[in-house]
Amino acid sequence: MLSTNRLSEATLQTIRVAGLERQACTQAMAASCFAGLANATNIANEPKFSALAELWLQRAMLVPSVGVGAKEKQTITPWIEVVRYAWAYLFFTERSPGERAFEGRQTQVRDWYNYAAQQAVTTLFSTHDLNRQAGDRKPILHLNNWTIRVEIPPRLGVLNLPHELLPASSLVFHGLRSTNRRDGFGAELVAVMNEDRYRSSLRSGQEMAGQHLQPLPAWSSMSSPNVTVVFRFDVASLDELLNVRELIITVHDPLVEHDFIVHQQRVPLAGNFTAGYGFWLARSEFSRKSLRGLMGRDQGIQAPHLYLMQPFDPGRRIIVMLHGLASSPEAWVNVANELLADVELLREFQIWQVYYPTNMPIVANHATIRRLLTDALQHFDCREQSSPSHGLVLIGHSMGGIIARLMVSAADEELWPWAASDARIDLDRFGSDRSQFDPYLRFDPFPGVERVIFIATPHRGTAVAGRGFARWVSGLIRLPLTIFESLGDSFQAYAGTGINGLEGLLESIPNSIDQLDESDPFIKIAGELPISDNVSYHSIIAKRYGEGALADSDDGLVPYRSAHLSGAESEKIIISGHSVQETAEAIMEIRRILRDDITKYHEPIADKKGRSEDERSAC
Repeated sequence: MLSTNRLSEATLQTIRVAGLERQACTQAMAASCFAGLANATNIANEPKFSALAELWLQRAMLVPSVGVGAKEKQTITPWIEVVRYAWAYLFFTERSPGERAFEGRQTQVRDWYNYAAQQAVTTLFSTHDLNRQAGDRKPILHLNNWTIRVEIPPRLGVLNLPHELLPASSLVFHGLRSTNRRDGFGAELVAVMNEDRYRSSLRSGQEMAGQHLQPLPAWSSMSSPNVTVVFRFDVASLDELLNVRELIITVHDPLVEHDFIVHQQRVPLAGNFTAGYGFWLARSEFSRKSLRGLMGRDQGIQAPHLYLMQPFDPGRRIIVMLHGLASSPEAWVNVANELLADVELLREFQIWQVYYPTNMPIVANHATIRRLLTDALQHFDCREQSSPSHGLVLIGHSMGGIIARLMVSAADEELWPWAASDARIDLDRFGSDRSQFDPYLRFDPFPGVERVIFIATPHRGTAVAGRGFARWVSGLIRLPLTIFESLGDSFQAYAGTGINGLEGLLESIPNSIDQLDESDPFIKIAGELPISDNVSYHSIIAKRYGEGALADSDDGLVPYRSAHLSGAESEKIIISGHSVQETAEAIMEIRRILRDDITKYHEPIADKKGRSEDERSAC
């Protein structure tokens, strides 16, 4: 039925053996066929329940779609019956699923179950608006003599506010090399949240509770997570199953759950790891916002934001990804997609992506990103005892690699001479108290980081940033006022001198392109800051052409002499342009480094298996 809109040969054969008329059974509304097959005594349960599941599937697929109203019951009931008879075949016949593992019929029945569950839950969502019951993790519906209970685990509680619920199989993306999924049991869906609506609900909750309005967090989970939905029956026997009128719908996170127990049998959970991520990127408009942000225009990003690729999991370490100049989380599209599909890495890591305004001075972005990560970790892991606060891995591309380098470096007095001597920076305008510049100029290695992967990183700058087109673009950049957020009273005192003086100050401060110039005094000092002895680091370096000496090569923007670090644990040279992070060779190298990291890390994966929901809960 799913591939040809016709009954399978196995079902037609079962109909013939039961002595039923084929023509009657190929008509979706033929009640006599259902009754005759259900009452047949000369057919074993396996072929009987398989045939009944497909007959109900035929009926469900041929019933016209209807909108909200009384007829919605006619639409949902056939899908539930597909689920019921597929469940009967899988779990209440003579053999277990494991004994039929290589049989095509079982694969067909599983696919019918998954498709019916997908159609049923999306119909329920659209016709009953399940998201209205936002405060209830276990809403109960009553539909055509069916009682349907929905169970959402606490860590997926944000899914109480979905805006859309889409079948993962219906989404196709350009720019992704592969769609990564796991075969198994359950409907693969994308739960699309309206992020503005969700953040407004947080604000409304503060107001209703009479709380003082707090700034909303500068972090959020990806707004279209992948989920897997399972329809199940709480029954102990076949007779109960065939007569039950109660159904349980459970929502699962395939990034966390790999299987589940049904009637004392372990069943693999289906999962799609690409659809939600691709949908999020497609709807984000990151490219447009990044370019507008680079130029300091309206509707561009003005302050860093942290995106969690899955709801926070205290049982997994964190990979933090930092993109480069004029870029966004889109820079990691295939990297993140491949890492999320790697079972070994998925059990150990969760991915956080930092999105930041790339026009800001590197020292300012470093300070705000460092503060953002500190606040997020304190929020999610306030006891600083679980994996996320230890064993962090940073991956930085291009300018993001420079920020990652500062994150694991120490600076005491090294940067002060630069700030005091740079003619573009007038510290005297901010008064005598210069301690407020400490977050920018004085720092220690970020706690908990144990490994960094630098990709096409200009540690010593690049000549490209100091000439031609880059200098012209640099002259167009306008810095946002958010650059002064941490300067407090000193800046407020100066701001009172008027808008002209303020604009002059903004124009005088070096921007990111200025600081990438190999002759810029900042990059010269930053490239010599000592990296923590507790951090292992790796380099992935692009070489534009295969021929020629490595020492004289570049990737079109960054020369090898700038990207090379003598103390790196490994260095991988890839024939590519500057966007080398998207190549298959770079992704394979990242996966190799991370797998090797797992074997060296002090907390084995096995120690984290079997954590309870309470142990996984956030602060």
